[in-house]
Amino acid sequence: MVMGERGRASALDVCRVLAVFLSLFPAVSLQCKILKCNSEFWASTSNSGPEEEFCTALRAYNSCVRRTARTCRGDLAYHSAQHGIEDLMSQHNCSKEGPTSQPRARTPLPPPPPPPPDSQERSDGPEVCHYERSLPRNTAPPNYTHCGFFGDPHLRTFGDDFQTCKVEGAWPLIHNKYLSVQVTNTPVVPGSLATATSKLTIIFKNFQECVDQKMYHAETDELPAAFADGSKNGGDRHGANTLRVVEKVPGQHVEIQARYIGTTIVVRQVGRYLTFAVRMPEEVVNSVEEGDNQDLYLCLHGCPANQLIDFRNFRARAGRGPNCRQDQERHRGARIHLPVCQGQVQRAAPGGGPVLSFLRV
Repeated sequence: MVMGERGRASALDVCRVLAVFLSLFPAVSLQCKILKCNSEFWASTSNSGPEEEFCTALRAYNSCVRRTARTCRGDLAYHSAQHGIEDLMSQHNCSKEGPTSQPRARTPLPPPPPPPPDSQERSDGPEVCHYERSLPRNTAPPNYTHCGFFGDPHLRTFGDDFQTCKVEGAWPLIHNKYLSVQVTNTPVVPGSLATATSKLTIIFKNFQECVDQKMYHAETDELPAAFADGSKNGGDRHGANTLRVVEKVPGQHVEIQARYIGTTIVVRQVGRYLTFAVRMPEEVVNSVEEGDNQDLYLCLHGCPANQLIDFRNFRARAGRGPNCRQDQERHRGARIHLPVCQGQVQRAAPGGGPVLSFLRV
């Protein structure tokens, strides 16, 4: 056994000599592949093992060296390897005849653990971050409601009321424990009662272990595919991917999925103005902050009485006026439908066709 250990040491000495030799004569390594045989043998015998395995590896080493005879015949390292193999076979009583196998490569080190995933690739997180999964078992499925704000401007409330309002300037659409939505409306043409949305801001409040606070802001001709901080999901928490910004059509259509509250928001640019639609569970709609006055939130209670446009009176005045056709043409140029004439009033009614297409979520 001592002789076996000494023989293995000799094998390693041979390998070291060959390595030094090839480093001194680099031209040799380009023509003679003895180094490959040497490294394979070293790798297969670096760990102690049964004598039979050592002899098998040694015969494989011998076969490898013999295959290099043509290119290495005049190479001192080649001849040194031949003599080294003979000595090792003699020391270990290895027969030149016998099984040969490919040298066992050294067991590779396990790969390093992957770095923590980027928050954009994080898994969907715990069940509390999935609205429907987090509901108690054997409960009825949630009732979803819708709100839309579009055109000049038309409003569909969570209670399915349809209104047309003036609401120039900044107005809140939604405000509850989970998110806030505000729009800014500007006149379609100077001096007109009709306004349309030119800015939209949505704030998602931080929620348990699911999402950080995020803000989405859009303006005319600027419909970003990310939150204001450049991220596309809910941040660094475990449930980050339950809040995502998804760009459907660049510059025209963005969808924000907030699965932790079962909510989907669609923002589009149509012509020069923005449209807003949301699908939200009733429980989330009614999750009002304590002591908060909800009267001004348009999606919940509709437009204030002094901001409503009375179609019957408005249409009667517009139909009798000499400038009905002229006003219609001006608004058509602005790519917004203002119901100033009888044919246009019907667009604002529930189920009235093209206008309601903005409410698809």
